[in-house]
Amino acid sequence: MNCVLSDLYKLVNGRKNAPEANSYTSYLFEKGLDKILKKCGEECSEMIIAAKNSDENSTEELKNEVADLLYHIIVLCVQSNVTWHEIEEIMSGRSKKIGNLKQFHNAENDLL
Repeated sequence: MNCVLSDLYKLVNGRKNAPEANSYTSYLFEKGLDKILKKCGEECSEMIIAAKNSDENSTEELKNEVADLLYHIIVLCVQSNVTWHEIEEIMSGRSKKIGNLKQFHNAENDLL
């Protein structure tokens, strides 16, 4: 299955390997890890504020901030040589795991 995040990862990786003039992504790689981390932090804060300010009828700002954060996380992954496939494998493994949260919910329901 083709995934927009996988496609974005490939594009970002391409910018790291072949920087382009006037590319924001190339600019981030040029500035390095500290700049990328700073942007991840800023976008995370903006996402939190957007979530706090949103309601079920007004989620556009939240959706945009989540997208911005995901983009910057992908830039961080490329910078750190973490492949998107590795992230997907971890997420896939977690979705199959029977974890403490499910047991917690079951135990909570037993108390009711």
